[in-house]
Amino acid sequence: MPTNPASGGGTGALPWHLRRATEALHAFGVDPETGLHPAEAQQRLARYGPNELRAAPPVPLWRKILRQFQDPLIYLLLAAIAISVVAWAVEGAAGLPVDALVIGAVVVFNGALGFVQENKAESAVAALRLMTAATSTVLRNGDLATVPAAALVPGDILVLNEGDSVGADARLITAHSLGIAESSLTGESSPVFKDPGILSGDVPLGDRLNMVYKGTAVVRGVGRAVVTGTAMDTEVGAIAGMLASAEDAPTPLQQEIAGVSRWLGIAVVAIAAVVMATVIIVNGVDTVGGLVSVLLLGVSLAVAAVPEGLPAILSVVLAIGVQNMAKRKAVVKQLHSVETLGSASVIASDKTGTLTRNEMTICRITTASGEVELTGAGYRPEGAVLQHGRQVQDPALLQEARMVLAGGSFANNAQLREHDGGWEIQGDPTEASFLVAARKLAGVADRVGEFDRKGEIPFTSERKLMSALARHREIGTVSLVTKGAPDVLLDRCTGLQVGGQVVPMGPARRAKALRDVEELSAQAFRTLGVAYRTYTEADLSETEVLDEADEATLVYLGVVGILDPPRAEAAAAVAEARRAGIRVVMITGDHPLSAARIAADLGIARPGERAVTGAELDGLDGAGLQALARTASVYARVAPQNKLQIVSALQAQGNVVAMTGDGVNDAPALKTADIGIAMGVAGTEVTKEASNMILADDNFATIVSAVRQGRVIFENIEKFLRYLLSSNMGEVFTVFLGVVFAGAMGLAGAGAGELAVPLLATQILWINLVTDSGPALAMGIDPETDDVMARQPRRRGDRILGARMWRGILSIGLVMAVASLLTIDIFLPGGLVPGGSDSLDVARTAGFTTLVFAQLFNAFNSRSEASSAFRRLFVNKWLWGSVLLAAALQVAVVEVPFLQLAFGTASLDPGQWAVCVAMASAVLWFAELRKAALRLGARRRSGVAGAGSLA
Repeated sequence: MPTNPASGGGTGALPWHLRRATEALHAFGVDPETGLHPAEAQQRLARYGPNELRAAPPVPLWRKILRQFQDPLIYLLLAAIAISVVAWAVEGAAGLPVDALVIGAVVVFNGALGFVQENKAESAVAALRLMTAATSTVLRNGDLATVPAAALVPGDILVLNEGDSVGADARLITAHSLGIAESSLTGESSPVFKDPGILSGDVPLGDRLNMVYKGTAVVRGVGRAVVTGTAMDTEVGAIAGMLASAEDAPTPLQQEIAGVSRWLGIAVVAIAAVVMATVIIVNGVDTVGGLVSVLLLGVSLAVAAVPEGLPAILSVVLAIGVQNMAKRKAVVKQLHSVETLGSASVIASDKTGTLTRNEMTICRITTASGEVELTGAGYRPEGAVLQHGRQVQDPALLQEARMVLAGGSFANNAQLREHDGGWEIQGDPTEASFLVAARKLAGVADRVGEFDRKGEIPFTSERKLMSALARHREIGTVSLVTKGAPDVLLDRCTGLQVGGQVVPMGPARRAKALRDVEELSAQAFRTLGVAYRTYTEADLSETEVLDEADEATLVYLGVVGILDPPRAEAAAAVAEARRAGIRVVMITGDHPLSAARIAADLGIARPGERAVTGAELDGLDGAGLQALARTASVYARVAPQNKLQIVSALQAQGNVVAMTGDGVNDAPALKTADIGIAMGVAGTEVTKEASNMILADDNFATIVSAVRQGRVIFENIEKFLRYLLSSNMGEVFTVFLGVVFAGAMGLAGAGAGELAVPLLATQILWINLVTDSGPALAMGIDPETDDVMARQPRRRGDRILGARMWRGILSIGLVMAVASLLTIDIFLPGGLVPGGSDSLDVARTAGFTTLVFAQLFNAFNSRSEASSAFRRLFVNKWLWGSVLLAAALQVAVVEVPFLQLAFGTASLDPGQWAVCVAMASAVLWFAELRKAALRLGARRRSGVAGAGSLA
């Protein structure tokens, strides 16, 4: 017996599907008639372990909490806390270190919010275990026994019956009409009929007809198989291993924020050092008290330069985005997945159950008199029977179609029922499609109800036929109704139904019927023929023992074309994605013809474009795979590792890849993609746990809605980043330029014994407190201003803070500083602007107020990089509320006596207030001119491009 049962019998041995069943029985030392002895099974269970997948070790609570603070911006804020505490201690440790406490509260709030939103542990392997936790019937010492699937061991003889879950990977010994639903593993939408014969060559997973796999289900027939692999040595186990090896990559926004944090960390230290050195040199500071004041100013400037509210605001905005998406049936598990979805440039989608309904539907019926089309899709029995888009006028064609559906519905073991307002099936989906179609054509159900079923010849993969014996309830006539593969069926037909008559099936009629089948197959329909024979009195004795010999001298009724139809809303969603510059790629384990047909119908692929198969992918090197990934739109018959290859190749080309899926086979690719999207209704628990986002309604159109929401959120993140950084730059420039040009402004010597600085440390911290968080948070929930789906997605290498945004940030910050310093100059005597006669306290208060109001004006500027601030000015009530509140607080800090004492301010008269507001508005007018120039440049470039295209 091999030490590793999944190895196929030893190193270098052929896999089990390429070997005879007798070899597997011999290798595992088991008699197929008796199975393992219970004692031997127990020994093997001890040797190989339970048939369970390895679970990922649980993440300790402390590590989950600590993970929330592993962010460069958080590190920067922690450094600011440390500096603030040092400055507080140097100053004499009087009172509480307010600055450090405020920043610390922001850090704790951010961590708590992230912990709450992301508390659901990623337990994909555990979900796999839950999915396969079932019982199995086995032979133990000659007796049938039901054991937990976890107790299966290599060498067990599995006894498979309709409705069973397959508990382990196994090599078939016998199979009788054995149909296995493998869509969760391979993506194949129809049951796979198994054959215990030997295979040869390189056989894809979905075509290994002599194997059954853990986690699949028996939908028809019976069989026996010897277990060849358990636990991690199964196909599902291999997927679990791929899940465990896949690592979560940081999102584009996380990478960008990390870069900004590093840059700010360096810049803050440099700016604070330069400003402190300049203050010391300009003011000739040589006392301990003076040095402490300079240090406090430097720390305040450093804190001002760091947007300490950014992590919390970012988390809150993303959390609000998560809630909004949940209302739209898109459940996002991780905050940063929201903005990643908005950046998606490729959606790699599974077909079965995602783009299609995973509900087999008869769409065509072709008979001797022509072809009819059946409308409606899925299991809901609603629709009509049409010819060329109109009601069928030919009575013969209508009668033939009715007979086809009646025959297919009678020779049928499926069930269709209504449940909670929806329709569901039991049994083979292909058989169920007849029951659905029968309700769309009047008279079919009545015709079927006229007969009693008296016997059956079950389907076998060798015959490819299934028959049922029917006796008319009133007249007593006996008929055999047969359905199956049309080419096989036609070989057994001697007659053809034409209207109400039966005519001989001559060579010409047989050839036409075969051409009809070929035409349907060329359109990617699955085809199923229906025929019948009526027994005469003389041969009624044959019906006592039915066998395949009865399936002869049949009358051919026609053929149906069956399709797993696309979702009605999927085509529009694909079109919207293309408009947004997002490429949609189909990746499926289904048949290449079906995949290409559905892709063409939905607009994913060009008509006639061929699907690339997994076998072709396996034969490509890295360069070949990269070249193919640039052009191919449809991949079929792919294995889980092929999906990983495709996603990785697309990512290597700079794409942000969103991968959708519902089956177990999709889970590794979902884990590797930038954002994995699972189906919430039809999806397995495995994919839900491996994904970043779950579609609660399994609606592909919900993805497009989520992309739009993601883009709006990303645009809002840009807005508040633009606002926070430009406002903070305004504070930095104000202090730095105010110190450098203190003499020219009349600031130097304006106050006896005071440092010549335009703003006090407490005023800088007040500005940060009042103007940063409220307006920035309001901008984070700003409604969509432009059509975000009309622009191309961000490339992976694109920076959220690009050169143009940085130019805007620095220029706005500089205008704020100039306006604030000129206001101080206006009020002070001896500066560049003559006529000033106010005290330093009044002048500094006026400059302080101008800077606050300039930042509030900047809140409206920052809503768009190029659109006017006056466009949709009043749509965001939260922004107006935060601005008005900040303005009221500024009035209070200037006019309320105890606040004047705390922040070094002095009262201003109405004229002085007017000057402050007017000077602050310079930021608004400068931004409007800059935006007008940007729009003009864009129009000119567009005109040049348009002229070039016309030429």
